[in-house]
Amino acid sequence: MREGVYDEGSHILRAKIDMASPNINMRDPALYRIKHESHPATGDKWCIYPMYDFSHPISDAVEGITHSLCTLEFEDHRPLYEWTVEKLLPTSLINATPRQIEFSRLNLQYTVLSKRKLIQLVQEKHVTGWDDPRMPTLSGVRRRGIPPESLRLFCERVGISKSDSNIDYGDMENCVRELLDGTSSRAFAVLKPLKVTLKNWQGSILEDFEIPRHPKILEMGNRAVPFGKRLYIERSDFFDMDGPEGITSGGKIPKGFKRLVDGGKVRLKYAYVINCDEVVRDSETNEPVELMCTLYPETRAGVTPEGMSRVK
Repeated sequence: MREGVYDEGSHILRAKIDMASPNINMRDPALYRIKHESHPATGDKWCIYPMYDFSHPISDAVEGITHSLCTLEFEDHRPLYEWTVEKLLPTSLINATPRQIEFSRLNLQYTVLSKRKLIQLVQEKHVTGWDDPRMPTLSGVRRRGIPPESLRLFCERVGISKSDSNIDYGDMENCVRELLDGTSSRAFAVLKPLKVTLKNWQGSILEDFEIPRHPKILEMGNRAVPFGKRLYIERSDFFDMDGPEGITSGGKIPKGFKRLVDGGKVRLKYAYVINCDEVVRDSETNEPVELMCTLYPETRAGVTPEGMSRVK
């Protein structure tokens, strides 16, 4: 085997321990295999390489590792780990006695964490690399803007046990949200825009509204948000009585819906009360593409004039 005269898979070196052992890993475990591949450090000098179960305890002992933490699938391999260390101690090749301790692996719902499956995604170019933001790797979540402190908080809350469990991905997101809540300024985002035109707004004038960067941490200061004749709101913030949502609800506005409807009033955050007068629709899909609205100038920044009912 050492001289490289045999093909891969034709021969293997095993340790004859106890063929009657109930633990299959303690019968005749494989120690060395043939692999004709160039090594980055030794080149083609070696063609035999140790199996993981054999190299694991030796490398731990040589490097002075005191505790080797493994997931539960290695629990049956621990007797072989201890057997290897025990056999090597009298030879003076090692002078440390590392211990192997098992714990349950971290499983996230609907998330692939297997290295074998993740490397397949990389090799088949389904993703751009290990740092693709879609990958559940440290470099991947870093590119998604997840701070390392939130991952440490998540690990502290999950804890360590020997019971298999699937953790809700939302638990990790909650840790991220909790950390960012006290450090990040707020911003608006419209993912599915619906155009709003204010019919009585004067020309192309823009008005700036000063709004807090954080609703609770005033020390972060304010930022300016421009306001003008043409605005965009989230499509879900408009309930279309003549659209699919209206048909599904039987022409009734859902209980608790306090956003914009045709003919209804709503207050734009930090701005004015507006009334939806007309819905402009796409000629082919009948989907709303623009809302023609009237603005009430006297309602600026939370003021409700006498005689006008409050808009929630």
